[in-house]
Amino acid sequence: MKQLTRAEEQIMQVLWKLEKAFVKDIVKELPRPRPAYNTVSTIVRILEKKGFVGFKAFGKSHEYFALISKADYRKNQFGGFVKNYFENSYQSLASFFTREENLSLEELEEIQKLIAEEINKKKDQS
Repeated sequence: MKQLTRAEEQIMQVLWKLEKAFVKDIVKELPRPRPAYNTVSTIVRILEKKGFVGFKAFGKSHEYFALISKADYRKNQFGGFVKNYFENSYQSLASFFTREENLSLEELEEIQKLIAEEINKKKDQS
């Protein structure tokens, strides 16, 4: 799966939120200062060519929708992030966050709880 530019990702975030939208609807959802309508239209067409967006035509207007789910994109990009920055080691990633991000005791305990729950699920499956 291709990586999106920051502008493309911003448009996708809007489409994932709205589920389907015309370009004017996308523009309304973007933070100020908003890009021009033509700029957003161009980015949406690029996303269509990349296979991220589909559309339904209504005369000259197009209603756009995501072809890739947010969860699928996140999973793909996160895997690449771990591979590129943590030598494909989730243990290194966890170590980085617990040491470098100055997490509170409550946050660390919540992470510990989530990990314990996943361990128990895996034990129950085997």
